[in-house]
Amino acid sequence: MADKGEEQGQTRPASPTATPPGAAPSAAAPAAPAPEPAAVPPARPLDAIDRDILRILQTDGRASIRSVAERVHVSRANAYARINRLVEDGVIRGFGARVDHERAGQGASAYITLKIVQNSWRTVREQLQALPGATHIALVSGDFDVLLLVHTPDNRALRELVLTRIQSIPEVLSTRTLLVFEETDLGPRPDRPAELA
Repeated sequence: MADKGEEQGQTRPASPTATPPGAAPSAAAPAAPAPEPAAVPPARPLDAIDRDILRILQTDGRASIRSVAERVHVSRANAYARINRLVEDGVIRGFGARVDHERAGQGASAYITLKIVQNSWRTVREQLQALPGATHIALVSGDFDVLLLVHTPDNRALRELVLTRIQSIPEVLSTRTLLVFEETDLGPRPDRPAELA
């Protein structure tokens, strides 16, 4: 896919809330992006039961409080309190489904690398978060500054996203698009006992 910057000869310098399962969602839950890490209080140390709860919820985010309590051998009230604490401490960032994007109508996937203007990360991140199909954004070190994973219905939509939306962000100096031919979700599984050990 065409890359901004390299093909255009640009030479500007580049820089190197959740609801526990089984509980009703809070009406006061903010719709705004998550706060900066500095706004989150330090997490309290996790014990073996906390780690077991995390393993269970990573494997099955729909597990009921009762099921979690039985599996870690604590009362339902204890399990509920622990999950709430994990949410409040920011250890659990949310509950969601792992989606097969192709079966969900998003047959084109790509990792997009971006070089951005120095000290523009927060501005760029806000704009990338608003993109349709963006599922992961990371500030990284190396030959580029940002790594973005996107899922789109087809290659035409992917091309439009890169050439029209991403490359129109003023702080983006250049992009490179890496098409994903096949992907495997390596989420937590029972056969990987080392998770969170």
